[in-house]
Amino acid sequence: MIPKLGEVWMVDMGMMGKIRPTVVVLDDQFPVERSLIVHVPITSQNRGSCLEVSLGHLRFLSPESVANVQGIGSLPKARFERKLGVLPEADMERIRAAMRQAFRL
Repeated sequence: MIPKLGEVWMVDMGMMGKIRPTVVVLDDQFPVERSLIVHVPITSQNRGSCLEVSLGHLRFLSPESVANVQGIGSLPKARFERKLGVLPEADMERIRAAMRQAFRL
């Protein structure tokens, strides 16, 4: 199963990292072969940064989760262990807005 844009997966972050939820931000419809999936990690620690997007309470995540845009990264598909669900489009748009702000796009 290939992780798709907007899906939330449990991912093995490797080495000193742990298995944690992350949201896929790489467009799976982009017409190029790829071995890495670009993602934004999800955490329960909200520090109030404009680069932390509140996700509220989703049925498949613990209460008051945030997408931490400053933690954006890429990992091989093999590290994506289990799909948890899909974020609402409104949450994805807020993540995109934070990414545009962070990268001056």
